[in-house]
Amino acid sequence: MNNIPETSMALANFLLQVKAVKLSPNAPFTWASGLKSPIYCDNRVTLSFPQIRTFICEEFVRLCEEKFGRPDVIAGVATGGIPQGALVAHSLGLPFVYVRSEKKSHGMNNQVEGFLPEGASVVVVEDLVSTGKSSLTAVDALRECGANVKGMLAIFTYGLGVAAQNFEDKKCQLYTLCNYDTLIKKAIEEKYVREEDLSSLIEWRQNPQKWSDARM
Repeated sequence: MNNIPETSMALANFLLQVKAVKLSPNAPFTWASGLKSPIYCDNRVTLSFPQIRTFICEEFVRLCEEKFGRPDVIAGVATGGIPQGALVAHSLGLPFVYVRSEKKSHGMNNQVEGFLPEGASVVVVEDLVSTGKSSLTAVDALRECGANVKGMLAIFTYGLGVAAQNFEDKKCQLYTLCNYDTLIKKAIEEKYVREEDLSSLIEWRQNPQKWSDARM
């Protein structure tokens, strides 16, 4: 948890303040998959706070230019990445498209919505990365349309090993503004959780399924 950028710590504080991220190691949340977890993340909450919304957009723009240069198009992943990506595209003065979780069953049967020239370089914007499966489905869809996906930016990642492997397998670079380790450090500093909860929080990240099974 050393050498954490100041901006990442600032964002962790914002996420905790507005309860976009909630921590409850002793009364865990149940995810849609049925998995028990000490953390719940809903970054859509940040859109309701202009200061935080602007901070995230500015940091996305900085990270995009630093890691990927200027792409031809910004793509948002439905649903949480759509507003974030649109803000980034607007700030950069670039075209914007978004990617559905699956193709429409009617009309043009599109999965990628918007005008995407074949061969265009694209940076994908996501709000949250857990295992990376849904995020990388969007990358596949963009590549199938002939796009050159330069990589992905996300607000937050749980830092799960399976996600790192999935992104490596798809040859897609991922950069995030904040991550689980940074958030836990800030949460302890600001007393959102107790120091004695740290080991449990670390255990979850190392093996979410085992942690969950022990609490069923």
